[in-house]
This record gives sequence, structure tokens and C-alpha cells, in this order.
Amino acid sequence: MKMKLADLLCVTVLVSSGASFPYERKSAAGKEKKVQFAAWDDVNVLAHGLLQLGQGLKEHVDKTKGQARDTSVKMKVLNSTVAELGQLTQRLLEDSEALKMKTQSLEEREGQILNASSELREKVEAQLRDRQSVHEKITRLEEKFDSITQDKSTGPPTGNYSDPRIIQWMLEAQNHRIDELVEQIKQQQEKLDKQNLHIRTLQSQIQMRNDLPSLKQQEDEGHQNTSSEWHDSPTSMASNCHDLFLAGETSSGLYTIKPFDSEPFEVLCEMTSDGGWTVIQRRQDGSVDFDQLWKVYQTGFGSLSAGEFWLGLEKIHHMTKDRDYILQIQMTDWRDEHQTIKYLVRLSGEASNYSLHILSPSGYLESALTSQTSGLPFSTRDKDNDLKNDFNCANHLSGGWWFSNCGHSNLNGRYFVTPPKQRHHRKQGVFWKTWHGRYYPLKTTVMMITPADTDPKS
Repeated sequence: MKMKLADLLCVTVLVSSGASFPYERKSAAGKEKKVQFAAWDDVNVLAHGLLQLGQGLKEHVDKTKGQARDTSVKMKVLNSTVAELGQLTQRLLEDSEALKMKTQSLEEREGQILNASSELREKVEAQLRDRQSVHEKITRLEEKFDSITQDKSTGPPTGNYSDPRIIQWMLEAQNHRIDELVEQIKQQQEKLDKQNLHIRTLQSQIQMRNDLPSLKQQEDEGHQNTSSEWHDSPTSMASNCHDLFLAGETSSGLYTIKPFDSEPFEVLCEMTSDGGWTVIQRRQDGSVDFDQLWKVYQTGFGSLSAGEFWLGLEKIHHMTKDRDYILQIQMTDWRDEHQTIKYLVRLSGEASNYSLHILSPSGYLESALTSQTSGLPFSTRDKDNDLKNDFNCANHLSGGWWFSNCGHSNLNGRYFVTPPKQRHHRKQGVFWKTWHGRYYPLKTTVMMITPADTDPKS
């Protein structure tokens, strides 16, 4: 074990003091002897001690240097911390000054708000006073009007009828009463028209019920080999699926109808607990190409029994030309969420390009299919009738539809299971813009119609 530095120094000093000076010895007789020097071993001990002293000093110096370096590093860190504290203190002073200014601003605004509130309160009180004054004036005018009316009914006028304000008041009251009576007359007339139409429908139903047994027997004899899914009904009377429902048919399926001034044709009927609906369009799997020409859309195409189809513009027109119909559109997205939209419509003939007239106001969702005053004409890629100048919407989007300016709806577009990457291709799909946007391809669509006066929810 090494000696401590202080002990080593003491030993060295003592050895040095004892070994470096000669000494004299006196004899008993007092005679001087020769001077004696330290032995060689003592010198070695002294040298060894000096070496140990040097080694200890060197270690102490190295340790001191390390401590000095650590102290220097700590001083630098402390200086940095002091500088950061100084900056933070400066920022705190600046923030405190800004907060003080904001507080002053808030106090000023609070004073302005209090002043504005006081002014507003005064204005409200003034308006209340004005309202009370107007109310009192109206009360006086009513009393004056009542007195004038009584004077006119009981005998010669005793009041002053030259005041133009009184005369104007009386004229306005009379005009308002006349307008109310006219509106009531219109409502009564509409109710009478509906009742007359309902009476004609009931008469037709009674006649159909009387003729149904014999007609069904004749039809059954001529169609014994027909599939059980095919339901034939009397073609001489039924003009739509709701007539069949009123005649006693309650099963959905294929039937034959004969609208007025039309040849008999087959339709798909959707029977509900409230009535019958004639299906005019169905999309479900992309099995039918709807990018067809004008003549094909006129006559119709596809499979009524199981697949996709378009009934035909001419057939739809023959059913709807004599009275208003409810058009119901049912849509499904790829999350199997459903949406149903209804319109009150009438469809014109070929002379007006089968223009669709929407007779009821529509909301945001229904606005994807809008009509002009003169109706919205039908368009195909070989017969451009849309409202967009120098542009064929049917050719650009695919399929035939009542296009306005191309971007609102198209239930007869291309059927996409997976939307294409190209944007101009996605625009060609089956879409309803106000539901999921024009680039979302719908999964299924069904369009069906029923007479407006027989739809219980119309």
C-alpha cells in the first residue's frame, strides 16, 4: 500500500535531515573523532523515498488536472445554463409586457362592449316603445274601422270617410279576403278533380272485377303450359300493375297489361301491401349492355324475368301520358346501404323526345334529376337532346338518360364492380351525384312507377 503524500513528505524530510549532515563524536576524554557520513543503504532509502515522492506528486498532479477539467466542463455547463436562464428571463419579461398590453386591450374592449350593450339596451327599449305605440295606433284604427262599418250598416255615415288611409285599409282587407276565397276555391276544385278521378278508377275496378272470372278462364285455357312465375291478367282492362293489384293480384312477377291506345305488352310488377308498382328499369350485375341506340331505348331491352332490363320509352309513355305518376328510384351502394327517392312525373311522347316532366319540388338528394319548364328530354349517343351545347353527354358518359348538363345522374351508365383508375372512365358509371358523387359506381338500381292518385304515400 502506498504511503499518503503527507506521511511520505515527513519521512523524506527526516531522512534527509539525518543523512545529509555529518556528525561528530567525542570520546570520554574529550578528544575529537573524524567526521562520519551516512551509509550507502541510507542513501538508497533516501533515493527510493524521493522516487516515491515524485510518483505520488505526479499522480496528485494528474488527479488535480482531471478535477480541473471536470470543473471546467461544469463551469461551461453552468455558463450555458445561466445564459439560457437569462434568455428565458428576457422572454418572460417580453411575455409579461405583451400580456399586460393584451389585458389593457381586453379592458378597453370590455368597456366598448359595455357601451355597445348599453346602447343596444336603449335601442331595444326604444323599439319596444315604438311597438307599443304602433299597437295602440292599430287598435285605434281597428276601432275606427269597426265604427265606420257599423255606421255603413245601420244608416247614413256619420264619420269622416275622406281619410285615404281608412279607404286603403278597407281595400286591402277586402283584397286579402278575396285572395283567401280564391285559394279555397282552387283547393276545393283540386279535391273534386281527385275525387272524380278516384270515382273513374273505382268504376274501372268494379268493371274489371265483374269481367275477371271469365277473362281469366279464357286466358288460362290458352296458356296452360306457361311457367308458374308468369302471371297473365286481362289485357283489355289493366293499364298498369296497380290495376292488377286492385283486381286481386298480390304476387310480384310478370304480367301482361294493355294501356289505352297501345298494344299489350309484358311488365314486371312489384306488389306491396299498399298497391302495385310497374318496374321500368333494373340494374344489378352488369349482365346487360345499356350503351344502346335511340331505337333500342324506345322499344326496350334486357330480361324482365331475372336480369337487368329497360322497359322502353314508348311503353312508359303509354302508361303515363293520361295522368300523373309517381316515379320511385331505389339505389344500393357497395356497403348495402339503401336510398329511395320519389318524384311526381309525367312522360311526353316521341315528338318531344320523351321529355320527363317533374311536377313536384325536389330536395337536395332529388336534385340530381331536375327538369326544365318544358321537360327534360331523353338522349342517346346517336340522338343528342341534352342541355349542354356542342357536347354529347350520352356519348361522353355512356348509356341513354335524361341528361341536363352531364354531371348530375346516370342510372343507365356502365356497370363497374371495381372502379377504373382513369377519371374519364369512372364518369361513365352508374351514379347519383347528390348521394355518393358522380365517381361512385352504384351496386343496384330499380326504377318503378304507379299512378299518383293511388300511391298512399304520395
